Amino acid sequence: MLFTTCLKNCLSISSSISSVLTGPVRMELSPPPSGLETEYKTLFTTECLLLLHELISTFDEEVDQVLRLRVSRKAHLDLSGDLPNFLESTAHIRRDPAWRVLPVPPRLQRRHVDIGDLAPCDTQRFIKALQSPAQGIQVDFDDGNCPTYYNQVKGIYNVFKAVHNHFPSVPHISRAPVLMLRPRAWNIVEHNLMVEGKEAPGPLFDFGLLMFHCGKTLFENKSGPFFYLSKVESFMEARLWNNIFVWTQHKLGLPLGSIKATVLIENVLAAFEMEEILYELREHSAGLNCGIWDYSASFVNKFGHRQAFLLPDRSKYVNMEKRFLRSYMDLLVQTCHRRGALATGGMAALLLPQEPISDSHRTVLATVTRLKLLEINAGVDGFMVYDLSLIKPMQKLFKLHTEGDNQLHQLRNDVTVTPDDLLSMPSGGVTLYGLKYNIAVGVLFINAWLSAKGHFFYRGQVEDSATAEISRSQVWQWIRHQTKLEDDSRMVSRWLVTDLTKKVMMELMVHCHSVRAKQRLQTAADMFLEVVLKRDFPEFITTYLNQDHTFLSSQSTEQVDAVDTDMPLSKL
Repeated sequence: MLFTTCLKNCLSISSSISSVLTGPVRMELSPPPSGLETEYKTLFTTECLLLLHELISTFDEEVDQVLRLRVSRKAHLDLSGDLPNFLESTAHIRRDPAWRVLPVPPRLQRRHVDIGDLAPCDTQRFIKALQSPAQGIQVDFDDGNCPTYYNQVKGIYNVFKAVHNHFPSVPHISRAPVLMLRPRAWNIVEHNLMVEGKEAPGPLFDFGLLMFHCGKTLFENKSGPFFYLSKVESFMEARLWNNIFVWTQHKLGLPLGSIKATVLIENVLAAFEMEEILYELREHSAGLNCGIWDYSASFVNKFGHRQAFLLPDRSKYVNMEKRFLRSYMDLLVQTCHRRGALATGGMAALLLPQEPISDSHRTVLATVTRLKLLEINAGVDGFMVYDLSLIKPMQKLFKLHTEGDNQLHQLRNDVTVTPDDLLSMPSGGVTLYGLKYNIAVGVLFINAWLSAKGHFFYRGQVEDSATAEISRSQVWQWIRHQTKLEDDSRMVSRWLVTDLTKKVMMELMVHCHSVRAKQRLQTAADMFLEVVLKRDFPEFITTYLNQDHTFLSSQSTEQVDAVDTDMPLSKL
């Protein structure tokens, strides 16, 4: 679909949008994905496309600038050997005790348990989440979602249906769990929309469509629009998002501060700028979020070539009780609460076995309870679970150990976090089990993407791009530093990883039920080896996959089956 200056053959244009046009409108939008013609027609109206064009045209250069800033900062760290620190240039913001973020609306003040990693293109799971007792839903177009054209259109349309109460047997949007909309991160582009000759930034595509079709209705029902912002690395990126919020609210006639957003602190550099990020978003902030795997992977991303930052086996030595992660969570809670912002914890990825009186059920519940109690005691105001069966037990845990809607009163004045605390790597080595586990997760994630799925089940828990990031990051780093295994002193090398990948593949192939599935899994293994054997570390595995011709070609055959290594369908 090509839009030109006159738009003669298009639908009528609302005066509020057409009046802002000052030049040619050059957009190219791919035809609808097969089977989604009605959804496509509903979403891509003339008015919506004009807003998308102006949104993307207005901020496209700023998006490029923040991405160049990432490259520049990484180059500086590499060339200088410096380590991150709290910024001198923004010390006045941290020293000023007076400023606060604006209070969040009532529906955000009590969100003890959200459902995480919910790709809204999965209609069945989305409806069950809307019917659940959860206080919120992370409507995920990022970590738990594979951003094929089909999935994006289907997912955004499903949000549209939920917001406008088109799903039967689902509570009204004002009473359903609050939707925390999570657009894609800045590293992902939308291949199916060209604006002024350039592929559109993925997050602007998602955000623009969601706001145009759902923003006013959510606001009128006092249920949004609320967002999660993924993989923010600096306060400059928070400033960009704030500018986008201000612009969009003005265009849609919403009051300033209507949009609220939680920033996921998933990068070690962002951990040194948490106050500045809150400050930039102070009229639109819903707080900060901490999670374990993307954050841990960012150490390899930024410092992986340095021996001092060798990250040990995550399956044995990396958890929220370690100094670098505990300090990060404590600082996040302290920072948020001193500024009146909410602090949320990570997602419990474990799946509850179906039999409630079994030993395995008790073990999983005890494990999740112990880990989430650590977060509650640290002062978080809420966290996420994947398994819907964990919602009520975790809500009960919150009620038992806290009072009131949130823990904003827990100022954590006992906390003093230094750069050394944040940058202190845990001790430990590499196990054969951990290496094989990382290989399996990396291969299966790529296979899931080639199958148009953003997450999968493996050994009793859900895995997504966050666990794929830490898995492939560790394998790359262990090869780079020729780390020895604790088990038998073998060195982690190209040849060992290649050999173990073949052995892992033999275990995984038994779950493939067709020739095509086996071929796809082999392709995923080949791509995984390509990533972990590269001389230079690919910044994001999702960038590699989103730009790779193998994934792009798979978009024409979407909704195919992935390898089922763990399929608790009753949980969906």
